[in-house]
Amino acid sequence: MFKQSILLFFCSITSFAQTIIIDSQTKHPVSYATISFGNGQGVFADDEGMFVFTKKIYPDIDSLFISALGFKDLHISSETVSDTLQLQPFIDELDEVVVRAKIDRKYKEETIKPYLDDDYYACWLPTIESEIAVYFKNPDTKLKKLTEIQFPIALESVDWEKRHKANAEKKPFSTLFKVKVYHNNNGFPGKPLSYENMVFRVTEKDGDAYAMDVSAYDIYIPDSGFFVSLQVLGYTDDSGKLLPNKKYKEIKSRGQTVKIPTNFRPLLPFTNEIPENNTYIKRVFVNHNQWIQFKKENINDSSLLKAGLNNYGIGISYKAFKDE
Repeated sequence: MFKQSILLFFCSITSFAQTIIIDSQTKHPVSYATISFGNGQGVFADDEGMFVFTKKIYPDIDSLFISALGFKDLHISSETVSDTLQLQPFIDELDEVVVRAKIDRKYKEETIKPYLDDDYYACWLPTIESEIAVYFKNPDTKLKKLTEIQFPIALESVDWEKRHKANAEKKPFSTLFKVKVYHNNNGFPGKPLSYENMVFRVTEKDGDAYAMDVSAYDIYIPDSGFFVSLQVLGYTDDSGKLLPNKKYKEIKSRGQTVKIPTNFRPLLPFTNEIPENNTYIKRVFVNHNQWIQFKKENINDSSLLKAGLNNYGIGISYKAFKDE
């Protein structure tokens, strides 16, 4: 009831400032676009392309950078934000998407199992400023179609003293994630292998991993391998509708107010059972943001790396087709 009251209040004071992002050609909403403010802040549009921005809420922001899969970036002044913004389709990139006929030949289902863990201290705390990507190499030249991605999650017990008990009541959450699959570009995530929105909602009832069926997206694994990324969009209501989420929470310490990133549940367990550094991270609200490899040479203050936990252990399943 408290959360609903806050949401209603928020909507009542900002409904006049809602902006919708649409496709300039089809006039359809652009779902889950990223709205960056260029200084490490930002918000996401919801499934209907809606977001809220006012100078009252963000008085120090002078420009917005809007991006979405398959569209050209839009850079506008905060003074010119209107109730409707149009994104131009990126035709050159869309033309690269390969439309394949149904492959009607025998195949073998292959699986790389996810790495699961319920140790809270071995987990990444998701924030909406970060995107995590994991690299998967292609073991041979056989044609392969990605069918499922398994994302490990860690659940927290309501009672900390009972956290090691399998039947302990878990803290409730309802969180929306965005998934992207990238080409391998010289060892870093490159262009997307799919320009369709791939999102899923996960709750405490989903167990230790969320299995996402991606067979309908016709994603074929390149010879050089590929990356799977995960990005938290924020909490949702019971119907899966994205709620307004704050990127930072303010904590008073020694007479000063300190901003720290807001963490979202579920936690993402990391592992030390993969010798390679296959995990990459980037900040999504920084204009022209860059991927960096998650390893000690690049990151000095990571408690996960200090503990030897170097990878987020995503699992995948795919069809390996027999040669014709």
